Amino acid sequence: MLTDDEAAVLAAIDEKDIARTLLELIAIPSVSGSPAEAEIQHHLAAGLDRLGMDVDLWSVDLPGTLGHPEFPGMEVPRDEAWGLAAVTPAGGDGPVFVLQGHVDVVPPGDPTAWDGDPFVPRVTGDVVSGRGACDMKAGLVAHLAVLRALHASRVRLRGQVAAHFVVGEEDGGLGAFATLQRGHRGDVCVIGEPTAGTLITANAGALTYRITVNGKAAHASSRYDGVSAIDAYLRVHKALEELERDRNRDPHPLMAEYPIPYALSTGIVRSGDWSSSVPDLLVAEGRLGVRLGEDPAEARAAFERCVAEVCAGDGWLREHPVEVTWPGGQFASGRLAAGHPLPDAIRAAHADTVGGPGVRERGAPYGSDLRLYSGAGIPTLQYGPGDIQVAHSARECVSVREVVDVARTLAVTVLRTVGTK
Repeated sequence: MLTDDEAAVLAAIDEKDIARTLLELIAIPSVSGSPAEAEIQHHLAAGLDRLGMDVDLWSVDLPGTLGHPEFPGMEVPRDEAWGLAAVTPAGGDGPVFVLQGHVDVVPPGDPTAWDGDPFVPRVTGDVVSGRGACDMKAGLVAHLAVLRALHASRVRLRGQVAAHFVVGEEDGGLGAFATLQRGHRGDVCVIGEPTAGTLITANAGALTYRITVNGKAAHASSRYDGVSAIDAYLRVHKALEELERDRNRDPHPLMAEYPIPYALSTGIVRSGDWSSSVPDLLVAEGRLGVRLGEDPAEARAAFERCVAEVCAGDGWLREHPVEVTWPGGQFASGRLAAGHPLPDAIRAAHADTVGGPGVRERGAPYGSDLRLYSGAGIPTLQYGPGDIQVAHSARECVSVREVVDVARTLAVTVLRTVGTK
């Protein structure tokens, strides 16, 4: 089932090199917004340059990018951001296949929840643990393994293979947005997010909201003279629970396997500055799930109507309405067009290189860079090693064997898509 070129590239995929590179990248603490975001970009750029690729490593114009009317939002401050795109030498008239991945990781959280330093990777048999192991250093390593194998095998491509390695995915999509604005494009794109052996062809969106609720301060011993901002917020919170139920009725078939495909969740609540005072201010922040194909403006309007209806029915809130703003990440939904050949190409490559059960298609209830690439007219899906269920947790880990299998599958998919001479 394999051509000589395909067999040559597969033979050049080095499992030991994959394991070493995974440990190397996890050890770079590239938390969103930290200096290590820039460090890992320069590290990766040097490696891509050694493969003979045409490398574009640039300092992103942050003021200009943040001021763009279509900028998708950012949740952590940055003094700098670096873009990185590279492409194999031109071979002919074939298509450009983009391997895309984000280099940033979320903070490790409570250090006592980890078995040691989260940025010192731990190996147990075939499993590597650490922050960023599956989300998504493993996907980056799989992409690097494909590029290294193509270089080592000296297979001549008719098209080209591009690497887009981006910052800021975890907090809105800064890197992907800047990469596309710089003019880097392709004919198809695979993002190496952890997909647990499936193909993610659609993403729900996610919008960060902030609710500001005013109360009236008073001494706690005479709380009847004040109005608690906490009590006022609880009325809004209850209405938002009902809004979530309404928005999750009859989900799209690609999202039907999830208990709550389009979650509405308040993650931060801040109120009060003294235990014996009635709190006069509450600020809550959270995320609103965006349905497949839904205009984010419509999702925001539905949320704002819900809050306005609560205010209209409450004496205090009617005179002191809740303020709703939309800071941070603003992820629209995204989807690969039904019937596109890319999923079948990956399924066939998986069958010919790995075997076993077929690769099924599904959607994902979280936002990702997929919506930016698909929005730019680039057919895009997610396929990568690891499971999103352990991402962002102290249990984050990935199997090296899974990274190898993804690399082998993608290598053959790339060859069959861009063509060889």
